[in-house]
Amino acid sequence: MKDTIRLTGTVSYHRIETGFWGITDTKGNDWLPVNMPEQLKIEGARIRCTIRRLDDWAGTAMWGVPVKVISFQTPDYE
Repeated sequence: MKDTIRLTGTVSYHRIETGFWGITDTKGNDWLPVNMPEQLKIEGARIRCTIRRLDDWAGTAMWGVPVKVISFQTPDYE
């Protein structure tokens, strides 16, 4: 799929403002999923996912790059 990014990362919950879930990839990049799947909302979970950047999205969380999760695999991928 065009304009998508595949990454491996760790899920984290941030207690900033109203709180939000994020993904930090193995390169240290922070991603802010606007549609974080319920199955991924586990602090410290290691995941692989495909995301798409949302350059025109605006929100209140001043953390990471806003993205949409297209697909994902949970910790048993290795």
